[in-house]
Amino acid sequence: MALYLTYRPQTFADVVGQDHVVTTLEQAVTQGRISHAYLLCGSRGTGKTSVARIMAKTILLRGVDDEIIKKQMIQEIENGTFVDLIEIDGASNRKIDDVRDLIEKINFSPSVAKSKVYIIDEVHMLTKEAFNALLKTLEEPPDYAYFILATTELHKVPDTIQSRCQRFLFKRVKDEDIIRRLQYIADQEKIKIDREALRAIARHASGSFRDGISLMDQLHSLEKITLADVTERIGKTSVVFIEEVANALATKDIAAITELIKQMEDANVPLDSVASDLLTLIRSHMHEAILKKESPAPFIAMSDVLLSTLKDMRTSPLPALVLESALVSLCMDSTVPIKNTERPVSTSPVTHIPASVVPKAPLDVKPEETPIKSAAIDVDAFNLQNVLKHWDTIGKTVQPPSVRMSLKDGTIVSADGNTLRLAFASAFHRDKIADTKASRSVEESLLSVFKKPIRIQCVLEKTSAASTGPTTDLVEAAAEVFGGF
Repeated sequence: MALYLTYRPQTFADVVGQDHVVTTLEQAVTQGRISHAYLLCGSRGTGKTSVARIMAKTILLRGVDDEIIKKQMIQEIENGTFVDLIEIDGASNRKIDDVRDLIEKINFSPSVAKSKVYIIDEVHMLTKEAFNALLKTLEEPPDYAYFILATTELHKVPDTIQSRCQRFLFKRVKDEDIIRRLQYIADQEKIKIDREALRAIARHASGSFRDGISLMDQLHSLEKITLADVTERIGKTSVVFIEEVANALATKDIAAITELIKQMEDANVPLDSVASDLLTLIRSHMHEAILKKESPAPFIAMSDVLLSTLKDMRTSPLPALVLESALVSLCMDSTVPIKNTERPVSTSPVTHIPASVVPKAPLDVKPEETPIKSAAIDVDAFNLQNVLKHWDTIGKTVQPPSVRMSLKDGTIVSADGNTLRLAFASAFHRDKIADTKASRSVEESLLSVFKKPIRIQCVLEKTSAASTGPTTDLVEAAAEVFGGF
C-alpha cells in the first residue's frame, strides 16, 4: 500500500498543521453541537478528505457502547465499506441525475449506525443544476443525515451552498510540519534519508502532505536518500535559482542574469514561477521596510515591473526573453533597492538578499574612463517651482504620444518629498497616466531631470489648487497623437 494511504490520519490527534480546524471540530463533538453540513476548503494534500473521514467516523460512532461492534464499525469505516458512510466524487457524479439519486436514497433510514454521512469530494465540479437540487436537502436534511463537502476551489461553490454549511479553510502546511511527518514515516519504515533531502522534498511538496509522502515513497527503494537523489528525481525548480538571481540583481551583473535564464531554459524550469518567487521575496522586504518606517516605494517599483512581466510572459511566444529583459532593466536601474535583510528559513529557502553595491558604470564606458566630474553636476532641488520650470522638458521625453497627451490634462498639485501629485479633470486621462507603464515613463523623465527617484500620484479632481498646469484641447490632442509634441 502507498505510504500516504498507510499513514493517513485516523484520529484528530494525527492531523498536523490544521489545529484551528481540529480544535473547533473537537469542541463541537464534545458539546454535542455537530452541524448537518460542513464545507472543507483548501489546496490539495492539506488533509481535507482525511478530516472529513475522521469527522464522519466520530458522527457514526456516537451512541455505540459495545466495544466489539465499535471495533468492527471502525474497521469498515477505515476500509471504506461501511454502508452508512457514502463517499461521492463530485467530478464523476456531477450531473443533476446523480444528485437526485442521492436525494432519493437519503430518505432511507441508516442501516447500522444511528446516522448517515455523505462525503462529497471536489464538490465544486457539480453542475449548476446539481447544486440547485442539493440546496434544499442541505437546508433541511433529515435528522440522521450529515453532509461533509470538500473542495480545492471555493470560489466555484455557489454562495447559497456556502451559506448553509459551516466552512473551514485549510491552510497550506508549513515545511517544518511536512519534514516532521516525513521523518516520522522514515523512522517507522526504517528509511535512511538525509535532513537536506527531507527539506528538499518538503519544498517541492509546496504545502501538500500527500505530494511530499508520495515523493519519499518513490525514493523508498534506495539504500539511502540524499539531496542529490531528490534533485535528480524532481529536477531543478525555481527555488534553486532565486538566490542566484537575487545575487545578480544585487551586483548589477547582467552577464549572470543572461546565463541564469539560459540555465533555467535548459532545466525546463517554469519561468513564471521564477517571477512569482521573486515577487514573494520582494514583498517580504517591502513588509520589513514598512515595519522599519522606511519608504516601500522602491519595492513597489520593482513589484510593478515584475507584475507587468508576469502578465506579458503568459501571452508572449518568448517568455524567457520577457523575463530576461525585465531582470536586465532592473540591473540597469540605480534605484533598485538591494538590502541585507534576514528572512525566516521557514518562509522561503532564500534567506536573504545580498548587500548592495554601487551601480556599475554604463556598459559602453570602461571604469577608468568614467567621467570624474559627473557627480559634481548641479541638479535643481525637487520642489513645486522647479517642477513647473522643467515641466515642458519632462513632457517631451514621455513616451508614447498618447501618454503625453493624457499628461497634458494633468494639473500639478504639489511636489513634496519624493512624490509629485497630479490632478486630472478626466478619469480617462487619470487612469491612462496611473497605468504602470505610463507612470514609469513619467517617473523616468523626472529621474533624468532631478537625479532621484520620484513617484507620481494621480487623483481625480474637477478643481485643483495647483499653481499652474497645462490643459488639453482637441486640436492639440490630435496633433500629439498623430505627430509632434
